[in-house]
Amino acid sequence: MARYIFITGGVVSSLGKGLASAALGALLQARGFSVRLRKLDPYLNVDPGTMSPFEHGEVFVTDDGAETDLDLGHYERFTGVPCRRTDSVSAGRIYTNVLEKERNGDYLGKTIQVIPHVTNEIKDWLAIGEDETDFMLCEIGGTVGDIEGLPFFEAIRQFMQQRPKGDCILMHLTLLPYLAASHELKTKPTQHSVKELRSIGLQPDILVCRTEHPIPESERAKIALFCNVREEAVIPAMDLPSIYKAPIAYHEVGLDQAVLDAFGISPAPKPQLDRWRDVAERIDNPDGEVRIAVVGKYVKLEDAYKSLAEALTHGGFANRVKVRAEWIDAEIFEREDAAPHLQGFHAILVPGGFGERGTEGKIRAAQFARERRVPYLGICLGMQMAVIEAARNLAGLGRAGSQEFDHEAGGGRFEHVVYHMSEWVEGNTVVRRKAGDAKGGTMRLGAYDAILTPGSRVAEIYGALTISERHRHRYEVDSKYMKRLEETGLRFSGLSPDGALPEIVEIPDHPWFVGVQFHPELKSKPFAPHPLFADFVRAAMEQSRLV
Repeated sequence: MARYIFITGGVVSSLGKGLASAALGALLQARGFSVRLRKLDPYLNVDPGTMSPFEHGEVFVTDDGAETDLDLGHYERFTGVPCRRTDSVSAGRIYTNVLEKERNGDYLGKTIQVIPHVTNEIKDWLAIGEDETDFMLCEIGGTVGDIEGLPFFEAIRQFMQQRPKGDCILMHLTLLPYLAASHELKTKPTQHSVKELRSIGLQPDILVCRTEHPIPESERAKIALFCNVREEAVIPAMDLPSIYKAPIAYHEVGLDQAVLDAFGISPAPKPQLDRWRDVAERIDNPDGEVRIAVVGKYVKLEDAYKSLAEALTHGGFANRVKVRAEWIDAEIFEREDAAPHLQGFHAILVPGGFGERGTEGKIRAAQFARERRVPYLGICLGMQMAVIEAARNLAGLGRAGSQEFDHEAGGGRFEHVVYHMSEWVEGNTVVRRKAGDAKGGTMRLGAYDAILTPGSRVAEIYGALTISERHRHRYEVDSKYMKRLEETGLRFSGLSPDGALPEIVEIPDHPWFVGVQFHPELKSKPFAPHPLFADFVRAAMEQSRLV
């Protein structure tokens, strides 16, 4: 049975619980243990799929089609373990399950209450897959003291109390603020945060303290004394120049050893950290730099494109260069000429998105890349905009557009080169959708195969003719336009196995121009960069020698 590590946060949000969890998972892996990480979010949305990127950041999609918190992206990138639908749950999902059971009569007429029914549902969720791994790391979203988090904290209190002694520990992240006027790190917020935890029956075994300055030994001893933890279990977490230095940094301050000591695992295997040292070396010693313009619509919040930013960094690792991604609002190109903004970049990337806002700007970015022969990668909506650009400017379809935009604004302004998918094949089942269906969980979600054209650029990049990639979209390039578009020089080099859905488009007579309907960034890792991003950055390097 798995040993459980519960990770909570206090004082303020956004301390890096997800990163600390992911780094700890990587360290336990480096010692030879198997790990699984999961996230419990107290918000009442069933999942983040219908939440604005400005509200919640990126929606990370798993192979089995779950729309989850962006922290699951950290988990996968650091451990290489594919997350599943069961690795993410919200209060909304828990309450939905409880209410569905009540409606079905499963509770035999009982009065439904937070305790025991909601907490039991959470505990049942925690126990899924516990016989498949050595360590289960469970991060609780939000901050201790938040009213919506109380059922989750009570559930883990019960869970820890009901398990055999030594099977569960609690790791709590807090902030040590620095007062410049007095040149002091203040421990009182951490003390109050732990006091809040203890008031609901939870005692931390390990404290991870985020800080901008080293923690003096006297302050470390003070924290240990007043928070009732061992001094060696007070772990400093300094700010780092790269998140990929976190596993080594946490190892050097003793986090993994403190966890093993808390479980009484001794002697423990020594960690094999060679791949993380190699990543750190590539960060510290790049052979050059490339500038890549990311033309998107959520550029004011970089977390909206978190996996994308990390995949570009990984592409840099593969080529031993630093990638400087610069975020440009696509709406600018609807008012101004794109050329002055895009000249000097070594490559252009247009990511996914929803709705019409900014799409004309994305189309102009694709046109600039095509005409100026600048490497271009279009992802999801970015592929669709590249196809619409070619349809308008090469195939003579002046009204080419997406059905999505007519659905949004009404009317029939466009010829629908991109249309709303009404059905597709999922395994052995045909899935059918209508434009008026509920929004949550109704897209084409998760991993699907694609068949690549022999001799195409993407077949060469992947080194395979069958690939599997993750999708998240409702709209698709209409295959009835494929022949006409290919006559202009485009090549649809990847299709769904039944040949009905275009998955990849490229321009063979171009230094590097690829659009993909899926999201390759979701599968990229620092020690295993996605081949599309690795080759895209390579093409940017080639372009840098020409600029």
